[in-house]
Amino acid sequence: MNTKTLTFRRAAASDLDAVTAIYDKIHAQEDAGRVTIGWVTGVYPTRLDAELAFGRNDLYVCETEGRVAASGILNQKQVDVYAEGRWAYEAEESAVFVLHTLTVDPALSGRGIGRAFVQFYEDTARELGCTVLRMDTNEKNAAARRLYAQLGYREADIVPCAFNSIPNVRLVLLEKQL
Repeated sequence: MNTKTLTFRRAAASDLDAVTAIYDKIHAQEDAGRVTIGWVTGVYPTRLDAELAFGRNDLYVCETEGRVAASGILNQKQVDVYAEGRWAYEAEESAVFVLHTLTVDPALSGRGIGRAFVQFYEDTARELGCTVLRMDTNEKNAAARRLYAQLGYREADIVPCAFNSIPNVRLVLLEKQL
């Protein structure tokens, strides 16, 4: 896929069904044992998570060929667990930009869409004047950890916690300085 055909934008209300469908496809793949993300069907992420992010104006989508291919939540809200992390890059909250719940439609995986979404996230952070990027993933999500490492993200810490109503998560905290 030519990533030049990707369009990134804030989500519209009409995108909520497509975003939820991506969540559902990922849950189905995980439930079938084809991927390991560490999410739980019916717990996280759900349509309500997408609706809440949309309501905050934090939900973004990537479109290709007239359809939503990926979504993510971009904001400056650091998750409570982040306070426990051993971050290398200290920064004022106003200088930190966070990527939450990056999803790519499984039917389109392996085509560079996730990489392109992270690039969009980084470009948006620069436009906002943020100098530190933070995100997290479940320790079980080896594919995401590999991708983020390839993109220059440092694993700052692994924090045991209950996360997004999922118990016994080992949350990998990632960071990158711009």
